[in-house]
Amino acid sequence: MKKSFLFVSILLIAAFALSACGPKATPTPAPETEAAPTDGGSYYDRAMAGEFSGTVVTMTGPFTDEDAVKFDASVAAFEDATGIDIQYEGSKEFEATISIRVEAGDAPDIVDFPQPGLLGTFVAAGDVVDVSTFLPQSSFDNYNQSWWDMATMQGPDGPIVAGVWHRFNAKSQVWYPKKAFDAAGYQIPETWDDLIALSDQIVADGDTPWCVGIESGAATGWPATDWVEDIMLRTTSLENYDKWTTGDLPFSSPEVKNAMTILDNIWQDKYVYGGRAAIVTTFFGDAPTPMFENPPKCWLHKQGNFITSFFPEGVVAGEDYDFFYLPPIDEQYGKPYLVAGDIMAMFNDRPEVRAVMEFFTHGEALKAWLASGGALAPQKDASLDWYGDDVERGVAALVAQATSVRFDGSDLMPGEVGAGSFWTGMTDYFSGVADMDTVLAEIDASWPRK
Repeated sequence: MKKSFLFVSILLIAAFALSACGPKATPTPAPETEAAPTDGGSYYDRAMAGEFSGTVVTMTGPFTDEDAVKFDASVAAFEDATGIDIQYEGSKEFEATISIRVEAGDAPDIVDFPQPGLLGTFVAAGDVVDVSTFLPQSSFDNYNQSWWDMATMQGPDGPIVAGVWHRFNAKSQVWYPKKAFDAAGYQIPETWDDLIALSDQIVADGDTPWCVGIESGAATGWPATDWVEDIMLRTTSLENYDKWTTGDLPFSSPEVKNAMTILDNIWQDKYVYGGRAAIVTTFFGDAPTPMFENPPKCWLHKQGNFITSFFPEGVVAGEDYDFFYLPPIDEQYGKPYLVAGDIMAMFNDRPEVRAVMEFFTHGEALKAWLASGGALAPQKDASLDWYGDDVERGVAALVAQATSVRFDGSDLMPGEVGAGSFWTGMTDYFSGVADMDTVLAEIDASWPRK
């Protein structure tokens, strides 16, 4: 591994240790209620003392195959220490079956939701336990406030904290071919202007800066929605972003048009490998491949941390490729990070279930998973030393420096929009089938009536 990569890693680790969460709202308190922890300690403390030994906590969610094995390994030490048996039943048809189970009165104790929008429907129906009624303040302090903002949802009697965040993946990274990048003398951009200047320099050098592809079968268009979401977070307030995901800020608003225009200015012929026409026909997993040719045919690729699984076999992190944070645009909106992940919600209220929910607010709930790879931890007490993968360690350090985080907007929107008209609208626009105003108006028209 190159010395420069090691040096960057050291800086990231130091930043992780020293960084504050930046400007944010006052942390959500754990209300004083009859259910709050007693002098015997929190529910987690009581569990560790053996009070709930011999009990069973049932769970369901989307973890299957390798993920199910990693989840079981991540809770094994807690089960051994407490005597609580956590029984996770994963399903690839989870989204289709959970509603049936809840309606039939057969809800498991805890449900793992990869899409908060689906959880919101159960919260609105009054099916979900408000975890703020029993979690200690230490649980709230162990996350950037943004995570609790995203966990707060509207119930029938007002807002509740609908769950706790477990693992996540991050989307606000730009990948680049490190060897060639360093040899060309290019510098990591710190601002949006720097990013555009870098793109212009690559063009001036006779190359194409951006590797872009949004083809994904029936899901074609989703990588474009991630771009729009990242730009929205950098150009308007968190309040506006949240309103946008709920339909209270229309796609035809000036804020969304501005984000689209910024993206439009990047996804132009001179900046995109193959030209703008190639964006819609290039499979998203193939899009970064030209970065690894000698010389690179494109130099920059924005995508989530999962994209490394599509990189050519044998390429080495820190040598053949590296990544940097997608720079901020307007400094008043800080350094936001776009994420996706899993939120654990509680459907049955018993002491041992409370103990498991509190356990999920500890970094140790992911320690074994971080070591084996495939997860990032939102909890502040998760150590970078626990990560077995250098890339995931580096991404986690970047997220720790974020002033705010927000969930993938399309995953928060109703399915007709987030996995429907938003995807197709981006495809129509960048293929030239429709103009911006038409596309944005059609997305607004597809929003289900409230």
